Amino acid sequence: MPKVKIAVLTSPLLINHNFASRLAAAISSKHHAAAAAAAVEADLLRAEWIASASHQLYSMSSLESARADLALLILYLNKAEARDKICRAIQYGSKFVSNGQPGPAQNVDKSTSLARKVFRLFKFVNDLHALISPPAKGTPLPLILLGKSKNALLSTFLFLDQIVWAGRTGIYKNKERAEFLSKIAFYCFLGSNTCTSIIEVAELQRLSKSMKKLEKELKHQELLKNEQYKMKLQKCNERRLALIKSSLDIVVAIGLLQLAPKKVTPRVTGAFGFASSLIACYQLLPAPAKSK
Repeated sequence: MPKVKIAVLTSPLLINHNFASRLAAAISSKHHAAAAAAAVEADLLRAEWIASASHQLYSMSSLESARADLALLILYLNKAEARDKICRAIQYGSKFVSNGQPGPAQNVDKSTSLARKVFRLFKFVNDLHALISPPAKGTPLPLILLGKSKNALLSTFLFLDQIVWAGRTGIYKNKERAEFLSKIAFYCFLGSNTCTSIIEVAELQRLSKSMKKLEKELKHQELLKNEQYKMKLQKCNERRLALIKSSLDIVVAIGLLQLAPKKVTPRVTGAFGFASSLIACYQLLPAPAKSK
């Protein structure tokens, strides 16, 4: 009986003790939860700040990149040759669309062709200078003769093209003579591109021989690091591109002269001329900066 009384009397104390411990645990958990929430909020703010800073840095870098690209574009468009080739692409693209039929595309073709002739005023002086300049040392005599023939033909084409321009603008009154000179000019254009194609094929053969010689002397890993081999490989690629362009221009000249009207139609001439113009635009791009 006394034991039961003692248990009954002490039970409220036990209840109070349990309640106090539970209350302390609850307060402690609230403190921990508040601290955890504060830590999470701080992490979120930190992440937001990092994202904002990285976005600003990206915006600045993209702006600098855009400015650099625009500067390169301005440098490119400042070249008269580049503007001429862009107009040439428009001209032959219009010829491809018109296929020789009257309409807006043919009007663009004719007006752009006439406008391009202004870009080429006195341009024949460049090839005239190359004609009288001494050839590079070590060049075989046949290649020298072909190179000089190419310069002479291209210079003649550009000179006669000025008379054609004068005839079409009304400065030169004899239209029949102007059309006759236009045909001679196109024959000169055909001849100069034929010479260019032969020169490029011969130069590619010479480069191939010298590269094979280097390949025998050096191992594969050493070839990739060899500056001389890299330069020859780059020249090889440039000459291949020049060969493709001159071959396309031969077809363009055949189309303009109507030497094969059934096969080389105005549309074919336009397509080949457009492709040749794009290659010329690419060739005029600034050289990439060398990595140090």
